[in-house]
Amino acid sequence: MKKLSARRRHPLAALVVLLLALACTGGLYAVFAPADKAKADETAQSLAIDEGKKLFAVGCASCHGTGGQGSSDGPSLVGVGAAAVDFQVGTGRMPAQQPGAQVPRKKVIYTQAEIDQLAAYISSLGAGPNIPTEAQYGPDGADIAKGGELFRDNCTQCHNFTGKGGALTHGKFAPSLEGVAPKHIYEAMQTGPQNMPSFPDTTLSEQNKKDIIAYLNAVNGDDTVSPGGLELGGLGPVSEGLFAWIFGLGALIAVAVWVAARTAKAKKS
Repeated sequence: MKKLSARRRHPLAALVVLLLALACTGGLYAVFAPADKAKADETAQSLAIDEGKKLFAVGCASCHGTGGQGSSDGPSLVGVGAAAVDFQVGTGRMPAQQPGAQVPRKKVIYTQAEIDQLAAYISSLGAGPNIPTEAQYGPDGADIAKGGELFRDNCTQCHNFTGKGGALTHGKFAPSLEGVAPKHIYEAMQTGPQNMPSFPDTTLSEQNKKDIIAYLNAVNGDDTVSPGGLELGGLGPVSEGLFAWIFGLGALIAVAVWVAARTAKAKKS
């Protein structure tokens, strides 16, 4: 009887065995699941690169070379990064319609999925700036006043103090920033497209870029109100002086002619 009692299992023994089995299963999952996920991500990235290479061969290789090395008709894309592709293709500037002093913004012909595939392929040619996340360019935590200060110090020479754009030399121009997606403004600061200098994080931090984007949204947003009334395109003293010259001086001349005509008529009578 004592031997039988000694061999009798404790009531909690089955529960302990079950918990140990679950722990072992979880441990095995922890070991193998991340590897499976990493492998799946790697496969998806490889597929995106392959699809991007096909799109590149059709729409980009004629100017940028079959391997993105560049040619006499287009610069090398090695090391420009995904952000440059997302900006250039996502704003319709690329593929370029025709050569000129500057490639203008136009209708986008690729879907975002295709743009992402092109970006994946170009990124595989050499490391460069990545496409920013919404947390990087979104309004949360942005300082509009600081953004205005940074914009006036670094950008107004070309884009005007409210981002309306302006003329440059030899047929080039700084485009208007009104209606441009915050992501594309961030990417432009990262990559320095065409005549624009680049502003890496060592020059303008991620927070600085966020502040500038918030400022531009504040002065050009849908709910923006001009406290001065007619803003005349926001072009500053040139447009204001021209307005005063044409309408102000024109009104004075009209009044002077009217007074002279009335005076001459009064003398005759």
